[in-house]
Amino acid sequence: MDIALHSDGSPRLIRDIAKSQNLSEKYVANLIVKLRSKGILKSTLGVYGGYMLNKDPKDITLLEVFEAMEGKLSIVKCVECPSTCKKSKTCKARSAWSGINREIAAMFAKKSVLDVMEE
Repeated sequence: MDIALHSDGSPRLIRDIAKSQNLSEKYVANLIVKLRSKGILKSTLGVYGGYMLNKDPKDITLLEVFEAMEGKLSIVKCVECPSTCKKSKTCKARSAWSGINREIAAMFAKKSVLDVMEE
């Protein structure tokens, strides 16, 4: 969000993000690695280097950001990985959790970074 809010065409430095958000540079660097590996951010090298959004904020969904940071959205482990529970094939609750998980994912997919910026 910091990079989106400060996008003026020039890359954003980790130290500037960390200072602006009152976070450690190490923590911000870890976030950057995850977002970059999923194609949400791009980096530029050199004196004027740093990090920028790889696409327009309206084209980046909150689901993309969440899954880049946390992995596949799953409110309970058995939703995405049924093998973690012996009862997953017959569990009535798993069906309910799966439905709720789909609804949450759909909500995240409908909301973009731009939507959050404008709120």
